[in-house]
Amino acid sequence: MPTIMTHALVPLAFAVAAGAGRISPKLALAGAILTVLPDADVVGFRFGVEYADAWGHRGATHSLVFAALFAGAVSLVWREARSLFAWAFLAISMASHGLLDTLTDGGLAAALWWPFSEARIFAPETPIRVSPIGAGFFSARGLETLLSEIRWIWLPCGVLAMAGIGLRRLRRA
Repeated sequence: MPTIMTHALVPLAFAVAAGAGRISPKLALAGAILTVLPDADVVGFRFGVEYADAWGHRGATHSLVFAALFAGAVSLVWREARSLFAWAFLAISMASHGLLDTLTDGGLAAALWWPFSEARIFAPETPIRVSPIGAGFFSARGLETLLSEIRWIWLPCGVLAMAGIGLRRLRRA
């Protein structure tokens, strides 16, 4: 998996690109929170859920359907998320987690199509170094992970955010 901060960066970059008039800071923060929630599935290990089970790590909680349903539940209980645009932003934010995980070079792939299929899927190319868990993050491998994330996620997100800012400035001028 990419690091937790990298997962959160994706919806924040989209929010900056769109502007606060389109995606409020509260909605952007909610998107960042939703994008890290799929990894809460690791709690299942304590209860005997195996990694490769449907509800194991990178299973159902990493699917596109789960992201859409969870965003829908948030939209039902939070007034600010009750537009189609806000729901879509939250769903895409959460779905980005599983999609990014398919780009990593380790672990099991993500069950993107659950509940229709429990097959674990990797992208055709896996350029992102999988993040070591726990203290292993503070190692040479952790540094390799950050460098691959900077190249493949942070830089494109920065370009997206800057392009959005630039387009808004052009429209105002």
